[in-house]
Amino acid sequence: MERLEIFNQHRSLLFAIAYRMLGSATDAEDMVQEAWIRWQLTQAIAQSPKAFLSSLITRLCIDRLRSARVQREKYVGIWLPEPLMTDGINALGDNAELAESLSFAFLMLLECLSPTERAIFLLREVFDYDYSEIAKTVGKSIPNCRQIVRRARQHLVIRRPSISLSLEQKEEIIEQFLISWNQGDLHKLIALMAEDITFFSDGGGQVTAAQRPLQGCQKVARFLVAIRRSRLIPTFSSQIVWINHQLGILNTMEGKPQSTFSFEFSGQSIQAIFAVVNPEKLKAVNGI
Repeated sequence: MERLEIFNQHRSLLFAIAYRMLGSATDAEDMVQEAWIRWQLTQAIAQSPKAFLSSLITRLCIDRLRSARVQREKYVGIWLPEPLMTDGINALGDNAELAESLSFAFLMLLECLSPTERAIFLLREVFDYDYSEIAKTVGKSIPNCRQIVRRARQHLVIRRPSISLSLEQKEEIIEQFLISWNQGDLHKLIALMAEDITFFSDGGGQVTAAQRPLQGCQKVARFLVAIRRSRLIPTFSSQIVWINHQLGILNTMEGKPQSTFSFEFSGQSIQAIFAVVNPEKLKAVNGI
């Protein structure tokens, strides 16, 4: 079997690891390309190409993430992951956990972990790698890797909502949100939100966006209604789409993406909204 054929067999896995590590489809593609170059330069085909390539992409992403974190310190406003337009949760079969690991809420939680901790946690909890493989990849002992996963799991569970909604319930809430938003109905929007809802907006310094998170249902709802009523913002249309294997909203102006909204839920309410407005992060959305 030729090198290209072997590599293509694992390409989707390599992208999946890289995107979850970096939160950027563009950077993830760059890492996959770098992995391909290095795979070509290896003297002999590894006994387990999957293990070799997974280890390679992980180490590349750790290095990229370390430099990216320095860049994010200079990032204008709030940094959010780059949205992935997907076909829906069914594209991942019945693996709800794999779909959840692509959600904005989950990816933002991972930001509290160091690059190495993030790699260890993802390889174990999302991709189910053996601790022996993970230890070789990151250069740590097996007991140390186990400890890191345990600590990360406890920390993330504490920060994540304890009640999960069904897909149908989420869809109904988002549909009601979109109807209320289109109608500029402040009271109905507030009713759909948790009292301490947070609105995150990433403009990347290229377009107008809130520099800090907005908190509180009154403040967030008034902000959203003001967007619809503003004469400074051209009329845009909205539709429910699949973003990162979760239901979200795509807003378009003259057929071009203006922003995406992703949601986090708590109980029966919207707990957080992640709005990506940065044009650089919306380039991959043009195909919708």
